[in-house]
Formats: sequence, C-alpha cells, structure tokens
Amino acid sequence: MKKYCFIIVIALVFVFVGCKDKKQKENKSEFSYSKVEVPSFNADSAYAYVKTQCDFGPRVPESKAHKACGDYLVSFLRQYADTVIEQNFSSKLYNGKAVKGRNIIASFNLKSTDRTLFAAHWDSRAWADNDPDEKNHKTPIIGANDGASGVGVLMEMARCLKLKTTTIGVDIIFFDLEDQGTPEWDESDIEDQSDWCLGSQYWSKNTHIPFYQAKYGILLDMVGYTNPCFTKERQSMYYASSIMNKIWKIAHDRGYSSFFLNDETGGVMDDHIWVNQNAKIPMIDIVQYDPAGSFFPYWHTIKDDINCISKNTLRAVGDVCLVAIYSAS
Repeated sequence: MKKYCFIIVIALVFVFVGCKDKKQKENKSEFSYSKVEVPSFNADSAYAYVKTQCDFGPRVPESKAHKACGDYLVSFLRQYADTVIEQNFSSKLYNGKAVKGRNIIASFNLKSTDRTLFAAHWDSRAWADNDPDEKNHKTPIIGANDGASGVGVLMEMARCLKLKTTTIGVDIIFFDLEDQGTPEWDESDIEDQSDWCLGSQYWSKNTHIPFYQAKYGILLDMVGYTNPCFTKERQSMYYASSIMNKIWKIAHDRGYSSFFLNDETGGVMDDHIWVNQNAKIPMIDIVQYDPAGSFFPYWHTIKDDINCISKNTLRAVGDVCLVAIYSAS
C-alpha cells in the first residue's frame, strides 16, 4: 500500500519473555477458537466491495473518484451501523501542499463501553513510484490490495455485525490520506515518516468521541493478495503482543496457519503506530509483509488491481476478525 519500513530498537528480551509467558498460558487453555460460532463471512461480497472501490478509479485525495467512493462508503455503512460519522479535516502533504481528508467512522452497539476498533485506509496512492517502468512513477494506482482489500473486509464485517449482535461495542474506521507519503523519486527526507498516515494522525489526536477508548484495535492493510504472508510485525509486537498472539492463535485454530506465519518481522510505518502512540489504544497491524522484509510484488505499482485479489484471503482475514469479536461476547 503505502509505507516505508523502519526499525526501532526495543527491549527484545522483555518482548520474548512476554510472548513466552503468553504462549504457556494459551497452551494450558482447553478453549478452541475453532468452535466459536460467528456469522458466515461472505467472500464473494467482500470481493465485490473491493471491485466497486477499484471501479471508481484511483481514490487520490480531492479527486472525483475519491469523493464518489467516500460517498459510497458512507451510504453503505449507514445501512448496517448504528451511527456513521464523517470526520473532515485538512492536512499537508510531504511537499507542503494543503489537502482535505475524510475519515469515516461506523459504530455498532453504542450502549457498550467495552469497545474494539477495526481500521483500514480507503485512499489510494497518487504515484506508482515502485513500478518497474519509470514512465509509470507519477501515475496514480488503483490500490486493490493496498487499501481497498482492508476496506472490503470491514464492509462485509459490518454486514455480519448487523446480522448478529455482540455484547461488546465495535467501531470501524476508514482512514484517509494514509498513502500519500513522500514518493521515492522525490528528494525530500522526512526522518520520522510523519508524511504518511495523515488521517490516523488526525483521528488519534482528535477522536470522534472525546476521550474515546477501546480495549484493542486491529488494522487491516494489504489483506487480499492471492499468495498472502502475514507475519508478526515488530511494532505490533512491541505495543500489543498479547493481542497479536491471540489473533494468530485464532488464525491457526481456524486453519489459516499457512497465511498467518509465526515469523516476527521488522516494523512498518502504518496507521497503528499513531493509534498506539497518540490514542494509547493497543493496536496491531495485519499486513502483507514477508520474512524477507518486503510487501507483496505489486506494491505501489500500476498492477495493484483487482487481479491481485483472492476471495480465500479475504475470507481468512474476515473470519479471524469476526471470531475475535464474537469470542469476547
């Protein structure tokens, strides 16, 4: 989708010990997530939602496609959620240009103060700056996997949440202006990478409800590729290792161990960083990121289109997230 990799030096010994203790506790438990009853995640529908986003064209901020897709997402969520909030804001890109953004927040079971947060970004990158053909480096991308896949999964989850209520509250956020960080062909050097994830930066400092809190959060990023590889991203392990280990256990219990690998990989700059740092909500990132340290083959290229998307991958990610929700009910 968007970002550059970065590694922060952390106390790996403590992370290792914490993960080991957690694993021991899980092994002692006889509870199996494979037995949790959840609404059936319809992969055909999720795929259709991804395709519909792509059909608008590149969702580059302030473009006609961006506005039309945003309106579509709001209209869709209003059919299923208890409430939908549009959070309009302005920010500056890496080059100082002011641009308008639009975060979209849908909430379920408003009465519950015991809440969980799920998120994805809905904009697509304005530059195919990783394309093998240099002529395409300033061409906007469709962003089927890098953006639309996570949104499509969450849209289908919204439909499921309407079908079967939960005792916990659930909030879904579509972050805007996530994928507009400095292009590789530009000479700018922003060390803290704050030119990325502008929508989550804004929301994490200006939550849609004052003093909003959630027990945990899950970010979905590039979750539709035909040959998925989800690893334990280092910043997720640093901020929320217990959550990540739980989600990976669910995935293994549900039969998705070939998708959700136990490898721990380097940290990435993504929306979860700002949610953790600013909103103080422990959030993990389910992101396509292989042990070699690279994203999927068509990351930030013009080939990130609907042909990248697998219904099986969408189903696996959606099913795991739904089990996490309903096992807490």
